[in-house]
Amino acid sequence: MHLTIQQLKLFESVVRNRSFTRAAEEMHLTQPAVSIQVKRLEEQAGVPLLEQVGKRIFATAAGQAVYATAIEVLQRLEALDQCIDAFKGRIEGPLQLAVVTTGKYFMPHLLGQFLQLHPGVEPHLKFTNRARVMERLTNNEDDFVVMGQVPDDHRLVSRPFLENILGFVAPASHPLAGRTGLSLEEVLRERFIAREPGSGTRRVVDGIIEEKGLSVTPYMELGSSEAIKQAVLAGIGVAVLSLHSIRLEAATGRLTVLDVEGFPVTRRWFAVHLKGKQLSLVAQSFLDFILEEGHKVFDAEKPVSGDQAKGE
Repeated sequence: MHLTIQQLKLFESVVRNRSFTRAAEEMHLTQPAVSIQVKRLEEQAGVPLLEQVGKRIFATAAGQAVYATAIEVLQRLEALDQCIDAFKGRIEGPLQLAVVTTGKYFMPHLLGQFLQLHPGVEPHLKFTNRARVMERLTNNEDDFVVMGQVPDDHRLVSRPFLENILGFVAPASHPLAGRTGLSLEEVLRERFIAREPGSGTRRVVDGIIEEKGLSVTPYMELGSSEAIKQAVLAGIGVAVLSLHSIRLEAATGRLTVLDVEGFPVTRRWFAVHLKGKQLSLVAQSFLDFILEEGHKVFDAEKPVSGDQAKGE
């Protein structure tokens, strides 16, 4: 068989995604282009490599053998690239990251600082929900992923690198704004806007509420921190948000952090990858950067605290 690296990459992507469409999106090609390359691969093999069951694509027995070989070859080539980069002493090339949506308020700042040091790095940043990040992590689609809640799974390696400070947020004109010593029960009587079930922030907040022996039925559930922030700005209700996400609104007096008993709470952001994964020189350098320097990027502009938001 006269295989090409491109054919192996395409075949690996189709089998992993179980879809020609998703493989085409991942490889930045049209679906017909992917289909043609895979068809040529099958013609060279002389046996079917894929079969369709419903709307999903699966590898045949022969396809599984090709898939295993494709993974091995691509990993060896990646290792060779890393070795050459190390010999050159240059940190450059692709960096593939998946980050939960709330991370968009800090990750671009960290990445921007890193790119100033290493302009040859080519970042590919995917912001998506926790479920999709977990899927990408399981499928080993990224150098590493960033999330706030790491599952208890022995197959994973997680490294904490930045504080995630969560607080109750309300419009500056809200009746509770400026009051001190608010009880959690009192605040939850307000119209409470929450993240969708399954999100990291929702898990943390639900856990705290349950620990206090309380319960709450959200007035509204939204799928991103930005949507929740806009709802709070519109006066729809109160919410728990990462204080990184409201820097501008707090500084300009549009939002305030309520002084609620037990809040703000501090959690950590984690860089996570599969155990045994060999990070590229670029990925390892960026991981080292956020572990050692990440907090310094925000030292000049700390997330606003409840007292700061009230001007105290």
